[in-house]
Amino acid sequence: MEEKLKAGVPIPKIYFSLALPSVLNMVLSIFYNMADTYFIAQTQNVDLVAGVSLCAPVFTLLMAFGNIFGQGGCSLISRLMGQHEQTGVRRVSAFCFYASLFTGIVTGAAMLLFTAPLLRLLGADMASAPFASSYFQWLALGAPFIVASFVFTNLLRAVGLSIQSMIASMSGTVVNVILDPILISVFGMGAAGAAIATVMGYICTNVLCLFYVWKQCPCFSVRLRDAGVDGQYAGQIFGIGVPAALTNVMQSLSVILVNQALLPYGNDKIAAMGIAMKASMVAVLLIVGFSFGGQPLVGYLYGLGDKPKLHQLIRFCFAFLGGLAGILTVVLLIGARPLTGLFLKDAAVVQTGADMFRWQNITLVLVAVGQLIMIFFQATGKALPAFFLSISRQGVLFILVLTAAQALAGYNGIIAAQAAADVLNAILAVSLYAFGLRRELEE
Repeated sequence: MEEKLKAGVPIPKIYFSLALPSVLNMVLSIFYNMADTYFIAQTQNVDLVAGVSLCAPVFTLLMAFGNIFGQGGCSLISRLMGQHEQTGVRRVSAFCFYASLFTGIVTGAAMLLFTAPLLRLLGADMASAPFASSYFQWLALGAPFIVASFVFTNLLRAVGLSIQSMIASMSGTVVNVILDPILISVFGMGAAGAAIATVMGYICTNVLCLFYVWKQCPCFSVRLRDAGVDGQYAGQIFGIGVPAALTNVMQSLSVILVNQALLPYGNDKIAAMGIAMKASMVAVLLIVGFSFGGQPLVGYLYGLGDKPKLHQLIRFCFAFLGGLAGILTVVLLIGARPLTGLFLKDAAVVQTGADMFRWQNITLVLVAVGQLIMIFFQATGKALPAFFLSISRQGVLFILVLTAAQALAGYNGIIAAQAAADVLNAILAVSLYAFGLRRELEE
């Protein structure tokens, strides 16, 4: 990254060299869940599909814990690289790795200890609970590997090794996709087989990431004696990482609330919403991937103090991602029914899922605006506005909108709540940007 900037490589070209592998990383991460959903859906057992869908917030929560150290560490390391602080980079990388392992172990143990009440919280009923329990318990056992995988896939991007990060994620996805049909159908393990395949994929990703750290990234460390950081570094990691993780936590909470709201309408509605949310996440993760792809460059330029190039990069990101989100919106609104039909066969459930899918994707341009602004705040170390945005779209704003929409419009209000929350979140994001970071860049 430093060499490219010194060589005068255009900002958009550097951005895409970092962003494209990040995008593939994001898309591959949803394929973990999509593969499970697809092979499970082939059983045409609505209760089985609902059981696995109910566990989606658990996976998102594990991702959130990983992102505390992955994104928090990535933001800090990008700025430290711009300031040529090699000792700090080594210590931050070791701290993030061991902290993520410890967090995964504690989380997995808590999941196993409180399996029954947690499944009730997720919305499992008598029909779906056995399937949800099988999937949930295997995710708990694999929690340390899942959480840790998000650390080095993020930190490798911070030093420009986006392709290596992508290869590690892709290898894990390939393992997952190969094992899914074998364990689910051939060995008849159902939901447990899907979860085992997912965990094995993440183990593969971790092994490859550690290999790349050992071979190509001498500035990183996995030695325990290097894992100590001072209060200033820890504050910056958690100051950015916690708001980033809260985005995933809020996403989990929103899914739980939606499932609870749909429970009176039957498991077919929960199954349809689970598939609609996962399918729409492909588009959202394209947006998230391109947003995060530019994060190391934003942080590096900010740490370097090069405001003209940083301003140029931000303008380019808004134009590119706004256009991409617009195209995705049109394509997905037209293709809602056939895409839903890939997973479900019952005509009534397919139509229900297609309606949900359209509402999930109608505001993608606004999602792109809010996501970009949040990433800019994270990359420049501005924890407070990043925090507000992290708890808004699928958090505070969504809860308020869902409560009001359900009271006013019942079922239709539930499925339209996310779109309404996206409108309010975009207004909040633009306001924070206009009166904060934009003013600073224009000084």
